[in-house]
Amino acid sequence: MPSELTVLGACPLDCPDGCSWIVTVRDGAAVRLRGNPDHPYTRGALCAKVNRWLERAAQPDRILHPLRRVGAKGEGRFERIGWDEALDEIAARLEDVVREHGGEAVWPYWGTGTLGYLQGLEGYSGRRFFNVLGASAHDANICSAAGSAGMAEAVGSPGGMDPEDLAHARLVLLWGTNPLTSGHHVWKFVQDARKAGAHLVAIDPVRTRTARQADEHLAPLPGTDGALALGLLHVIVGLGAQDADFLDRGTLGWEEFRDRIAEYPPERVARITGVPADRIVALGERIARTRPTAIRATQGLQRHSGGGAALRLIAAIPAVTGDWARRGGGVAFSTSGHVKLAKAALWRDDLRPHPVRTLSMSRLGEGLLDVQDPPVKALFVIAANPAGSTPHQNKVRRGLARDDLFTVVLEQFPTDTVDYADIVLPATAQHEHADLHEGYGHLYLTWNEPAVAPPGECLPTTETFRRLARRMGLREPALCDSDESLAEQLLASDHPWMAGVTLDRLRKEGFVRMSVPDPFLPYADGFPTPSGRFEFRSPAAGLAGYVPPAEVADEQRAGRYPLALVSAASHEFLNTQFANNPELRRRSGGLTVRLHEDDAKARGLSDGQRVAVANDRGSFEAVLKITDEVRPGVAATSKGHWAKLSGGSNANAVVDERDTDLGGGPVFHDTRVEVTALPAPPGLAGPLAGVDPAVGGADGSGG
Repeated sequence: MPSELTVLGACPLDCPDGCSWIVTVRDGAAVRLRGNPDHPYTRGALCAKVNRWLERAAQPDRILHPLRRVGAKGEGRFERIGWDEALDEIAARLEDVVREHGGEAVWPYWGTGTLGYLQGLEGYSGRRFFNVLGASAHDANICSAAGSAGMAEAVGSPGGMDPEDLAHARLVLLWGTNPLTSGHHVWKFVQDARKAGAHLVAIDPVRTRTARQADEHLAPLPGTDGALALGLLHVIVGLGAQDADFLDRGTLGWEEFRDRIAEYPPERVARITGVPADRIVALGERIARTRPTAIRATQGLQRHSGGGAALRLIAAIPAVTGDWARRGGGVAFSTSGHVKLAKAALWRDDLRPHPVRTLSMSRLGEGLLDVQDPPVKALFVIAANPAGSTPHQNKVRRGLARDDLFTVVLEQFPTDTVDYADIVLPATAQHEHADLHEGYGHLYLTWNEPAVAPPGECLPTTETFRRLARRMGLREPALCDSDESLAEQLLASDHPWMAGVTLDRLRKEGFVRMSVPDPFLPYADGFPTPSGRFEFRSPAAGLAGYVPPAEVADEQRAGRYPLALVSAASHEFLNTQFANNPELRRRSGGLTVRLHEDDAKARGLSDGQRVAVANDRGSFEAVLKITDEVRPGVAATSKGHWAKLSGGSNANAVVDERDTDLGGGPVFHDTRVEVTALPAPPGLAGPLAGVDPAVGGADGSGG
């Protein structure tokens, strides 16, 4: 009889849901993966992407052995080598770099391929090793830096309301978020609210899957959300619906901020956002009379030059209405600020021999081409694919192509970035190693127990750096700590919210809700700001106000590139993960761009036509879809496509390498482009010329 067991684990991906999963193992092989029905947030369901996790892990293009480059950088030509040879070469090259240029010439570049505290971004796996070398610090700012900084200026923390409490709201605003594509588990709580009579509003430049299910949809121009928030507040205050008691006892700078609100009547906001004034008034009136109101705002709306300011202003709405003090009210941006693990004990920055500089994740091209004193001479890419996912793609590729740059990539698949590596090290997948996870959309910690042995010569990232430390003769004892020891050090927090959360308990139960109060109203009795109040005016950022998107609002640039580009999350991919899975590529319909009929007609373009989406930074090819899902003046595409599988570039070829107003985040949605026709390939004619039949239609339906 075959032996069978089930193993509890956690999805590692860059998604707020942080799912708990169950792996069924038969005779040492993983044969089934499903969501954990006992987890209050996962409730037994996984997404369309992760449902293909085991299939993807077994794909024939999986990297199973160390590789050394034999062709030119970017060609993707490698030979197989052994671990000893790979470690010897890496150790020798690192020693040369540190001796000649100092430790800061080494850049450990962590990405969001896994958010694990042991193997991934949250714990910066291998950080202790790089600290001992004195390597440059890495600012992992590519996801939510602006919004986190904006929330922190307002409430003192990136943490917001418990997303499960959306079920208690009577009005739900899904603002710049599309949970039915990215983070669908929160939808259950939205549905609970609607069953109890709540009204649902989607605010998004595109009528997404989620917006189609809402009671109403507002479509502002990209980057104008802060102005919309002020316009809604103008209506609320004009009706006298502000919570005077909460404003008096719980906020700072209200009198000044009220004057700021007065500057943004609905008519002015309509001109800025493109949302009709009567729609602004109607929604403002609905917020004014509906308690509690909950706002779900995630990463998309803060990826522009005024992204931090936008989150400050959105967070101000429940401060004016007093909803921060009500269950079912407030803003759900992230729960990471409520996770009080002993991160410093895990990272061990005290091991650095001296203070070090910080390099920006979203400005990789600049870091590789422009930074000096010292220049970056060694790059370690860990759980990241920056050639496919980082702004200013062509600049990044020029940097990665430097002959004098030694690049090591830890990976599972031959990504666009792998093609530029000198050495590739095979990394384990989630069900093959141990890890500890939070969910930045809920309040549970989850343990991932390895279910099966790694294939080939794949190693956990923790073990890779333990071996490299030994190979380099580094004698710091902390570099040898086991995965279990690392987890125990991380959990050894004295914060009351971590009380009772132990490794033994996590391994037995699979997941544990943090010991937060029930109900969890983090700011009902004060805020972790310098004043202890919600700060409309903060010491660092001044008075909250609208900061327009730099490029979208640039009239001169709009004359050259009339369309504002939104490159949102794909239903089939998670960032660039899964973009090499044949079935999910087929479902995605390939790389498309959506335009309103008016914009297509003005350019003489037809549905299904192959087009170029371009500006002065670069271009990418796509198939045009004409639809009323996109408002006039906006071009909508999806991120995550591998450049080498999509004509050589993706949407990041046209995105600038600039910072947001707060947090230094990227500006993916602050981009102007023009769309023009491409000639049909030889032998094809008609509107569908150029569509790859291997990837099917362009509706993107993935279930």
